[in-house]
Amino acid sequence: MAERVGYPVLVRPSYVLGGRAMRIVHDGAQLSHAMQALGPRGSLRAEGGLTAERPVLVDRFLEDAIEVDVDAIRDHTGAVLIGGVMEHVEEAGVHSGDSACAIPPQTLQPWVIEVISAYTRAIAAALDVRGLVNVQFAVVGTTVYVIEANPRASRTVPFVAKATGVPLAKIASRVMLGATLQELRVEGMLTAPVTSRHVSVKEAVLPLSRFPEVDAVLGPEMRSTGEVMGIDMTFGRAFLKAQTAAGTLLPDSGTVFLSLADRDKPAGLVVARRLRQLGLALVATSGTAEYLARFGEAVDRVIPRLAEAGAGRNAVELIECGEINFVVNTPRGSGPRSDGQAIRRAASTKHVPLVTTIAAALAVAQGMAEQAGGARTVCALQDYHQR
Repeated sequence: MAERVGYPVLVRPSYVLGGRAMRIVHDGAQLSHAMQALGPRGSLRAEGGLTAERPVLVDRFLEDAIEVDVDAIRDHTGAVLIGGVMEHVEEAGVHSGDSACAIPPQTLQPWVIEVISAYTRAIAAALDVRGLVNVQFAVVGTTVYVIEANPRASRTVPFVAKATGVPLAKIASRVMLGATLQELRVEGMLTAPVTSRHVSVKEAVLPLSRFPEVDAVLGPEMRSTGEVMGIDMTFGRAFLKAQTAAGTLLPDSGTVFLSLADRDKPAGLVVARRLRQLGLALVATSGTAEYLARFGEAVDRVIPRLAEAGAGRNAVELIECGEINFVVNTPRGSGPRSDGQAIRRAASTKHVPLVTTIAAALAVAQGMAEQAGGARTVCALQDYHQR
């Protein structure tokens, strides 16, 4: 047992099943279910089953880690330009292509950013990079882990360039042809990043409305088909713009359905209070409702499980008849969760806004609170880049 904020929290090990059939599991039951999924129709069984040459690899997973992306450029003299340090909204474990991220980082301490920058420079030097390099990190407490380094352009380069006003692709091209970063500074191509205190948020575009049979929960497999960007003077407003650009139209009235995994309920209390302050009605499953009520945040209605016939309309029925305007459903692991899958499928089919991580729910609540009562500002990118 471990103590957190005065309440006991059971700490269980987590595992990652690597390879084509990668799964994230959190206990023995989920591990057993994941192995059974490799049954007669599973890829491993179809190829002859598990053998010494075809094993299942089990790795320890970093829980509650903050993922960070860095894009940098190194020239042949060894000089390194840190283009941007991006903090992901979703915790590590969600594919970086499906996770929202922000420039500048919103929760990282300055010394952590310095460590990350120093690690990036050392990795670029060890690889003798000439041009762009992308390095991904995970931060747990005071420890910075390196996930991977790729000596190439990454999908985040255009986002970093637009957020900072520094043409990274053009600079990297010149560096690969032999120019130094100092020479490009003298030419005027390489200038300092803009410091107008704006926040830029990149969000993934997921085609889930076209494939309602696919579970919308985010995981280690990339599903996004594009990316959008929101810019404003605060993180919340920028995040809200990015959601709108991605096609997620968040409500300013109506009813929110909450169904939270146990580990997400403390943060869910904050989400519920912020949404309530905005005038939104709250409905929840029994476990989530009981937790919120324990801390003085009673919901307007408790929603029965799908299997509880005769107990009233369930979440899927409420979504299908248009009585729920926003869904917050945070599943835990990859085991059987028929209720959650049905709820997420109904939300995708009916185009009801849906988030599946507590980090995204907190960001949405923050953005809605910051936007409440104020007109949304629209500025040209060049206006943010004025020095």
